[in-house]
Amino acid sequence: MRILFSSLGLHGHTYPLLPLAIAAREVGHDVSYFTGAAFANALTSNGIEHVVGGMDLREAFEIANGGGLVGRPQDADPDRIAAAFTSVLPRNFAAELAPVIADLKPDLVVHELGNPGAGFAAKVAGVPGLCHSFGRMWQADEFASTARGHLLEVAADLGVEIPEDDIMGLGNPYIDICPPSVQDPTFLATARNRIPLRPVPFAEPGELPAWVVEHREPLVYLTLGTAFGETGVLRTAIDGLAAVDVKVLVAAGPTVDAGALGELPDNVVVLPWVPQADLLPHVDLVVHHGGSGTTMGTFGAGVPQLILPQGADQFGNAAVVTEAGLGRQLVGADVAAAAGPTQGRRPLAPAAVQGAARAIAAEVAAMPSPHDVARTLPDYA
Repeated sequence: MRILFSSLGLHGHTYPLLPLAIAAREVGHDVSYFTGAAFANALTSNGIEHVVGGMDLREAFEIANGGGLVGRPQDADPDRIAAAFTSVLPRNFAAELAPVIADLKPDLVVHELGNPGAGFAAKVAGVPGLCHSFGRMWQADEFASTARGHLLEVAADLGVEIPEDDIMGLGNPYIDICPPSVQDPTFLATARNRIPLRPVPFAEPGELPAWVVEHREPLVYLTLGTAFGETGVLRTAIDGLAAVDVKVLVAAGPTVDAGALGELPDNVVVLPWVPQADLLPHVDLVVHHGGSGTTMGTFGAGVPQLILPQGADQFGNAAVVTEAGLGRQLVGADVAAAAGPTQGRRPLAPAAVQGAARAIAAEVAAMPSPHDVARTLPDYA
């Protein structure tokens, strides 16, 4: 069977789909993937045909902003964010994918939740579609209200119908990588056709420093992800963690210049990038921004979390982690307080949190694997 996957050209939207795409190829399906050029190596090195396309998110923000430049993603106006994700990008992906679908003639299109444009292209072409999650179902009322209007307008312009209660998923069966115990209970109760899938962290091949595997003192991993990195927030977190008798490994990411962090404490190592999927099983605490990829990957690794949310769905993820007893969050001025001796000397989790983290890891391990789900994909074609 020929399957076309598509996601926005963002790590947090592409990496969650790659385990299923790779598994689909390994069980014998003919797999192509439509997304940005940045993911060429991740796809082709795993034997997946890469079809390059799709508008860059910054360009979409600028169009939604009336042609003006935008600053940090977390500072963008919510209405402009909604317009970018639910009007500009869907129209672009629907238009660019139309000739790709006509040429490849896929039997099934798998689009991620943030890329309804690919789902629209499939509907216009009469090809069955599946919607693949990238984390917990996001119920953001302010965003959803504006997004609903945009997506219904796009659907009308393309001549397709979508259910008003499933505007992002377009009414397609939903591949859900979120463990049920932390999924939105309303969504679980109302989902039409939910396909559980184990969240498997993906990382491009890389080598961990030898000391990571051999470390004796507790190891803390600190990252603010690929889109929301802030030098000031990262430095504040480093200062707080450095006051503790631990080793700290920091992934600066593409938005932070490691050199701008200044002189580092002896127990802190900053790298521009780490193979996160390989690193997580070796750490004792993950301090991060609350991005869905890191949150889900940490669930699977059974590691406690300390979340410093910056924007988008990160505040929701932080709240869920806290409510489930899997860690805690620090927001705003509280992040600065973490550098103080009281907060800073207690970063590692108590026994109850460690037990909750082990329990959700067991829940993740029991979910259907990518290969399990890949074998069922012909049922949806």
